[in-house]
Amino acid sequence: MHRRLREESEDVDLLDLVFADDRSVAGRPWVMFNMVASVDGATAVDGRSSALNDEDDKALFSALRAVPDAILVGAGTVRAEDYGPVGLDEDRRSRRVERGLAPTPKLAIATASLSLEPEMRVFGDPEHRPLIITSTDVDDEDLVRFEGRADIVQLDDLGTAPILGALGDVDVVLCEGGPTLNGQIIGDGYIDELNLTVSPLVAVGSSQRIAQGDSRPPVDMRLDRSLRGEKSLFLRYVRE
Repeated sequence: MHRRLREESEDVDLLDLVFADDRSVAGRPWVMFNMVASVDGATAVDGRSSALNDEDDKALFSALRAVPDAILVGAGTVRAEDYGPVGLDEDRRSRRVERGLAPTPKLAIATASLSLEPEMRVFGDPEHRPLIITSTDVDDEDLVRFEGRADIVQLDDLGTAPILGALGDVDVVLCEGGPTLNGQIIGDGYIDELNLTVSPLVAVGSSQRIAQGDSRPPVDMRLDRSLRGEKSLFLRYVRE
C-alpha cells in the first residue's frame, strides 16, 4: 500500500491508521520502534535528530505515541533530544481511553549508570513521573536525588527481557532509541514492528545507524505500508 500522507482532498487520519494496525504477539509485549534516518542512513545531524524531522514526521510521531502502553528510551537520547514529559492532546487521550488504555503512556528511561539530572525537563511533570530502569550497582545517594520526580526500578540484569518485565502489565511498547538500546533489543530478538521515516537529506558524517551493536543474524521484516509526505517517506515494517 502506497499512499500520500496528505491526500489532495483531505488529510489522512493518522490516528485511525495507526490504531487499526494489528499488534499482538503471544507471551510478551509487542515491541515497536519509531526512528528517523537520512537517505544515507544517518540518525542525527550534529548529535540531534531534529534536523531530519519535518511537519509530516512530527505528525506521525505524535500519532504513534498514542498507541503504546509504555514508551521506552535510553538516557543518551533523553539528554541529546532534551526530552520532556509525554504530552498528548485531548483527542489522542480520549481515543486511548475508548480503547481501554490509560490516557497517557508511561515513559520509561533505561540507564545503567543513572546518567541523568533531576532538573532535566523530562522530570518536570509530577503527575506523569517517568520510570527509571537502572542497575542495582547505582549508589543510593544518586537515587535519592529523584525522589518525587521519577519512579525507579533497579535490576541485576539490564537485558531486554528484564527491562520489559519492569514495565509491568503492558501489551505494546514503543521504543524511541537511541541506536545502542535499539541494537540490544533487536539483538535479543525483540522486534515486531519498525516505523522508519526516510528524511530527504544526505548527511554524510559519522552518525550511527538506527540500531548499533554486536553483529547478529539479520531479522526478516515485511513492508506493510508506505506513506509519502511532502518530502519524507514513511515505511512500516512488521516481522515475518
